[in-house]
Amino acid sequence: MSSLGAEAPAGVLAVDKASGWTSHDVVAVVRGIVGVRRVGHGGTLDPLATGILPILVGSATRSVERLHTAPKVYAALVRFGYETTTDDREGAVTREGNVPDVEGTELDRRLDPFRGEILQAPPAYAAVKVGGRRAYQLARAGRPVEPKERPVRVERLEVASWLPPDLRLLVVCGSGTYVRSLARDIGRAVGSAAHLAALRRLAVGALSVEGSVAVDELRSGGRDGAIARLRPVDQTVLELDERFRTRAAQTILHGWEVR
Repeated sequence: MSSLGAEAPAGVLAVDKASGWTSHDVVAVVRGIVGVRRVGHGGTLDPLATGILPILVGSATRSVERLHTAPKVYAALVRFGYETTTDDREGAVTREGNVPDVEGTELDRRLDPFRGEILQAPPAYAAVKVGGRRAYQLARAGRPVEPKERPVRVERLEVASWLPPDLRLLVVCGSGTYVRSLARDIGRAVGSAAHLAALRRLAVGALSVEGSVAVDELRSGGRDGAIARLRPVDQTVLELDERFRTRAAQTILHGWEVR
C-alpha cells in the first residue's frame, strides 16, 4: 500500500541497526513497512557497526543534512596488533605491531592529539570522493588511494577500559569523523598498529539506542507501529542529550559486549 499524498507520514525513526546490515538495507525495510517512497538515513553506519541509525520518512528527508551534522556518540573497541586494508576487522592485514606496554593513564595522555579540532585522513575504503569516484570503488578495483586529510572535531575521547590488546573508547564527535581512522592513527601514535574491532553508535543528537527499535520489532509492529514511533525533526532531536552523554561510558563498560 502506498501513501504518497498530502497525508503521508513524515518524521524520523530511531532504528537500532544490527551488525551485517547496510544502512541502505534498513532504509529498504522501512520503506516497505510504512509504504512511503521517500525514505533516507541520517548518517551511514558501516555493516560491521551496530547502533542508532536515524531513518527519515516522507518530508522529513529534507532535513537529512541537518541530521548528518548532529553530534554523535560511539562506543569503540580498538584492537592493537595489526592494521588492515579497511582499518577495521573485516580487512586484510597490512601491517603488524607489538601491543603497547603502557598503563591506562599513559595511554589516555597519548590520546590528547586526537581531541578537539584535528586533521584526519578517511580510510581507503570510504564513501568520500577522490577524483570524482568513491574511495571504496577505487579500492575494490585494485586502485586504493589515500584520501586527503580534512578537519573534523572530536569533542570527547575517553578511555573506558584498557585490557591489552583491547582499548574501549567513548567517542563524541562531529560529522565526517571516521572512528576507523581514529583506531588506525591511535595505533601509529603509540608506535604500534591497530584497527577497529567493533563499533556501536549510542546516539545521534538526542536520538539514542535507549529509545530505538530493532528491525524485527519494526516488522512485527507493522505500518501503524512504525508510524507511531515517528518523531519530528526539530531542534530537540538535533541537540545531543546531556543526560545520555553522562551515562554513555557506563554503557560501554557494562552494557555492551563484543562477540
